[in-house]
Amino acid sequence: MHIIYNCYGGSHSSVTAACIHAGLLKENTVPTPQELLSLPFFDKQVAKDHGSIRFIGEDDYGNKIYISSKHNLSYHYETIMRSIACILDYPNEKLLFIDTMPYVNWLMVIGGFLSRALGITAIGRPIVILGTQISFLKFSHLVNIIKTKYGRLNKECP
Repeated sequence: MHIIYNCYGGSHSSVTAACIHAGLLKENTVPTPQELLSLPFFDKQVAKDHGSIRFIGEDDYGNKIYISSKHNLSYHYETIMRSIACILDYPNEKLLFIDTMPYVNWLMVIGGFLSRALGITAIGRPIVILGTQISFLKFSHLVNIIKTKYGRLNKECP
């Protein structure tokens, strides 16, 4: 299965959740600023990166974990992606799109805007890191639900 975590800009919430899922961050342990900054793509996406699907790793069940940004596409994002999969004759049941935006807090929005949209990383980055740390257990909970519900689909039956 291909699991694609997506958010507005593809730099913070989707990266955090995908990295928890792929085992790059410990579940239920709030990461340090250094740990967040060492993640692939965390607070690094720029305009030309938007819309790209980026591989993060695999989970314990062999599912491939990705991130993507959707900007203002909202619920249309998944519809578009599933339509493309259909055109390519790829089974939709092997794709899972996870929207991380419901877990984003206002600090992440403000910090992300300052850092990514305006390029003021000296101010925005510490704010988005704090916001990510505050919401981290929510991202961890989301990932736990996804792993519990969908991880076993790829696991062989005993």
